[in-house]
Amino acid sequence: MGNARDTQLDALRAIAVTMVLYSHFFAAGGSSFWGHIGVRLFFVLSGFLITRLLLEARAAAEFETGPALKSFYIRRALRIFPPYFAVLGFVWLVDLEQSRGSLAWHALYLSNFWYAAQNEWTPWLLCHFWSLSIEEQFYIAWPLIVLLAPRQRLEAICIGVIMLSLAYRFYWPIAGTPGLARDLLPPASMDALASGALLAAYRSRTAGLPQWLRAGWPGLAAAFFVLQWFAPAPANPVQEWGLWLLLQILPVAPLGVIVASCSTGIGGRVGKLLELPPLLGLGRISYGVYLYHPIVLALVVKSQPWIPLNVSEQGPGRFLVAGTATLMLASVSWLLFEKPLNSLKRHFPYVAGKGRGAISAGMDVGNAGWLAAGAYPGRPLDGGTSPLPRKLHRTDRS
Repeated sequence: MGNARDTQLDALRAIAVTMVLYSHFFAAGGSSFWGHIGVRLFFVLSGFLITRLLLEARAAAEFETGPALKSFYIRRALRIFPPYFAVLGFVWLVDLEQSRGSLAWHALYLSNFWYAAQNEWTPWLLCHFWSLSIEEQFYIAWPLIVLLAPRQRLEAICIGVIMLSLAYRFYWPIAGTPGLARDLLPPASMDALASGALLAAYRSRTAGLPQWLRAGWPGLAAAFFVLQWFAPAPANPVQEWGLWLLLQILPVAPLGVIVASCSTGIGGRVGKLLELPPLLGLGRISYGVYLYHPIVLALVVKSQPWIPLNVSEQGPGRFLVAGTATLMLASVSWLLFEKPLNSLKRHFPYVAGKGRGAISAGMDVGNAGWLAAGAYPGRPLDGGTSPLPRKLHRTDRS
């Protein structure tokens, strides 16, 4: 990370993962509001970074599609797979929270389909993997589009994906009572991912943002927060669907503006805050924080008899103990496990020859797409809660 652009994007990861920890360790009632914002931010950020990276590779004189695709997938595997499968291996070994039965789905990055088919968050311990599955499914297909589609058509393709995602949301009033599939199937998240991609494609040819976006994003953000905090409970399924629809789509444009601003570097006091070393350090280990935090939570709750603070319920005790333990584990994982493997990516540049240094040394997306990050879908509008339990008693043992 050699410039303000990449530094401040790293800070966004820290902010997003903090939202997740707050939602899952502290927020009263198990509210997933901030976690929902965090995951949408990570989807926009991931779509932006992956598209920007591939477009930079494509613009190089020495670019070749085959080697670039090969390097992309190898680099993703080096960054994402080792800690991911380490978690699955640990869960299998100890059968934590009786999670063995679904491990094959998680190993194939089909967690979102598993929970959609079950229509319940069982096992809760691995339900945060739904967003990682969405991102991995995106990683498989999107590089093919960015590197093979005509460059002048890429923005139109992004808009088309966004429109298809919006159209998907109109399926639910016809289908009847919504289930988890409404939020977990890939089309439900493609609008955020494709919005980030559209931003990268647009910024590759011009430095500014469209006038409507610069002028309109504050109103969209304000409408989102007003609806989230002050809208009355829906009186019927039509109102429930309408409110859900607005809460899903309103944040996307404001989050895109945040990513765009940080991608060029925000100045002043805000920029200095975004470049504080602790924030950047948290952003660097954010993937591990996301992966490990429910595992740590389960183990901390089982250890309640030996912990003087209340960690069995949402609140400051859980946030302090489980949060600190998560950060410690993620830091050790980064230093001793992830960072050495991550360094192997230098052997797989996106563009060989003269462009090698410029393309392979830039900010990579491996840290960007943990997502989600980053969280679970928004709290159900009928009063349901996040799949992470508000209270876990020490008798809840595997």
